[in-house]
Amino acid sequence: MAAVTIVDESTGGAAPSTWTLEFLAERVTVRELIRRRVYQEVGEYHASGGEFRGLVRPTARERALNGSPAGQGRVDWEEQADLAEKAFTRNGFVVLVGDRQLVDLDEEVDLTVHTEVTFLRLVALVGG
Repeated sequence: MAAVTIVDESTGGAAPSTWTLEFLAERVTVRELIRRRVYQEVGEYHASGGEFRGLVRPTARERALNGSPAGQGRVDWEEQADLAEKAFTRNGFVVLVGDRQLVDLDEEVDLTVHTEVTFLRLVALVGG
């Protein structure tokens, strides 16, 4: 089992947050890394009942089906993982392992206890 450090950063200037994510395998694809991350954050959201702070936001359809405002209600982790994969392929965020940027969902990553994975959310420039 490998426990890796996840670092969430944004080009918007927000302070980075850090947490740990555990994997049974020591080699995973970027797709598995994203999906496991989304699975954990949706599970934590459902357990806490607080505001959803995930890699991507619940869809309008999810919010409408739940009859609740943004950030509340049940969230489908698989739908969120699919959205996160699409966001990755459209450069909505960048995934870095150490100094290396990962660019393909099927690219494999070796995980160790010292692996640091950074999810860098890209914020569009105003007027640009």
